[in-house]
Amino acid sequence: MAIEIKAPTFPESVADGTVATWHKQPGDAVKRDELIVDIETDKVVLEVLATADGVLGDIVKGEGDTVLSDEVLGSIVEGGAAAAAPAAAPAQAAAPAAAAADAGEDDPVAAPAARKLAEENGIDLASVSGTGKGGRVTKEDVVAAVANKKSAPAPAAKPAAAAAAPVVTAAGDRTEKRVPMTRLRAKIAERLVEAQSNMAMLTTFNEVDMTEVMALRSKYKDLFEKTHNGVRLGFMSFFVKAATEALKRFPAVNASIDGNDIVYHGYADVGVAVSSDRGLVVPVLRNAESMSLAEIENGIATFGKKARDGKLAIEEMTGGTFTITNGGTFGSMMSTPIVNPPQAAILGMHNIIQRPMAINGQVVIRPMMYLALSYDHRLIDGKEAVTFLVTIKNLLEDPSRLLLDI
Repeated sequence: MAIEIKAPTFPESVADGTVATWHKQPGDAVKRDELIVDIETDKVVLEVLATADGVLGDIVKGEGDTVLSDEVLGSIVEGGAAAAAPAAAPAQAAAPAAAAADAGEDDPVAAPAARKLAEENGIDLASVSGTGKGGRVTKEDVVAAVANKKSAPAPAAKPAAAAAAPVVTAAGDRTEKRVPMTRLRAKIAERLVEAQSNMAMLTTFNEVDMTEVMALRSKYKDLFEKTHNGVRLGFMSFFVKAATEALKRFPAVNASIDGNDIVYHGYADVGVAVSSDRGLVVPVLRNAESMSLAEIENGIATFGKKARDGKLAIEEMTGGTFTITNGGTFGSMMSTPIVNPPQAAILGMHNIIQRPMAINGQVVIRPMMYLALSYDHRLIDGKEAVTFLVTIKNLLEDPSRLLLDI
């Protein structure tokens, strides 16, 4: 019995996806809940798992193909891998001549293990003489072909393989490699251009003395981690708390434009930019204004792990009313972050540098960080943006204000 493999049901914000990687090939044995294929969307990579034990049948959508929600990707022939060979045996016994003829066609009869080994080593099965029953190509036949290939001069790359692989050109020592842009990178590029084209975007800067926050963290980090079951106290939770308090005082910074309307959000869904192998992703802390420092740190740590493992769900990266990005983790001294539409503002954190500062008429060394707030000037006035950033600065330089709500 053949069972259809279907693409996941995409949310409304995702129109379609692209088949990124098939982890199994036709004829390979699959087990229930085993990863079969990855679907890449504009936001995340979705994993499609096997719904039954059996053998992978036909692949309807190959790598690079665009797929819609719930569209058929391929099929699974229910039953163990061993079931595939007995099913083919009666047909081969009844018509050995036909099977032998098949071995000479473009898609010769081959054992699943032989087919997989041939694909991994770039062996054309049509060029392999099968020694199995009815001319079937066995794994031993492919092993011999691989050995012959290694001892022979390197052949020219097959056109099919060249089309699938990155295009490399060379002129002496000057080489170039051309690879397709991933959907995530393409979407990032699209949204960045959209933001700069459709917004009156400005950036205001300030600097914050991190002395008090660093002292508080140093004093309580061990007790914090012990009390909150291994959750580590970082700097980001202080910035999220300070930002949510400032958003309460300046609701326009937490608003968005929808046509000719301004939408004021009575909650703070804060996106925290996280780096992954696929690019920058922005999972969202829902109702961050009501979260504790421990809840914020735990949420960020969870998002970071999911981003590294490619496990972030689309729902975790949709929405958001304000974003914080930390270029300081990579050594950035100063930058102008780009607003993520339809949000109205984004806060940029940077590297903490020990610098001489004039404090009460004395020159002292303090750990300083530059802050940057990029904002949509159509919605937020310059005075409001500057005052918002100064509020964050004041809350961080005297963290007790966060507790006293002053």
